[in-house]
Amino acid sequence: MWLSTIATLLLLVVNASAFAADALVSGSTARVAEIVDGDTLVLEDGRQVRLVGIQAPKLPLGRSHVKEQPFAAEAKTALESLALGRTLRLSYGGRRVDRYDRQLAHLHDESGRWIQGDLLLQGLARVYSFRDNRTLVKDMLTLEREARIARRGIWGHPFYRIRTVTEAEKHPDSFQLVEGRVLDAADVRGWIYLNFGDDRRNDFTITISPKDRRRFRDVTPDLLSLQGRHVRVRGWIHRRNGPMIDVTHPEQIELLNE
Repeated sequence: MWLSTIATLLLLVVNASAFAADALVSGSTARVAEIVDGDTLVLEDGRQVRLVGIQAPKLPLGRSHVKEQPFAAEAKTALESLALGRTLRLSYGGRRVDRYDRQLAHLHDESGRWIQGDLLLQGLARVYSFRDNRTLVKDMLTLEREARIARRGIWGHPFYRIRTVTEAEKHPDSFQLVEGRVLDAADVRGWIYLNFGDDRRNDFTITISPKDRRRFRDVTPDLLSLQGRHVRVRGWIHRRNGPMIDVTHPEQIELLNE
């Protein structure tokens, strides 16, 4: 049993280091002084780093309105084992600092291990990307998918399961993965609406704004062609004439095999 466990862990390390770090802009190296939670840490020089591209289960961290999510403690422990007291290289693939003055960086240790990739493969984070920070997102989706198929970590817990479009309304103001078939696609004054039900005022919808459509030109030039397709979308669910996810970049939508 223990030999099998060791083999699996070694495979995770290899897989998490196999993706092209040369797609990133290499920055400085620094030693990690503190782990805040499963996707945030503090360097010895005082800078706080948000591991860009992923979202680990949340800890309250003194916020009374935030409940501890399943596997939050495990994610923090995993990041501690990967990073605490180690010297890591910060690399960037887009916007470098967020509104909280945190570094938005990809992290690699001295052996080349990609910290984000390792957490995804362990099933202790989900891919969480932004329009201005998309480098390596496709690679991260691959690693997330491997962990989900193997039901590692969060993927064996119902809190993180992929929602159907009819379940979306039960999870407002939360980050979710939602699957369903696009019943209707419409272009209304440049806005794209992907509707998943007959009642547009109550059923689940994906929206893409005119300014965000240009990012889809090389991936899905004709967004109306998504009508009839089975897709998975990730993002924050808002209530606006029914549950809705605003999509700003192509990596938020995955086309699923029929």
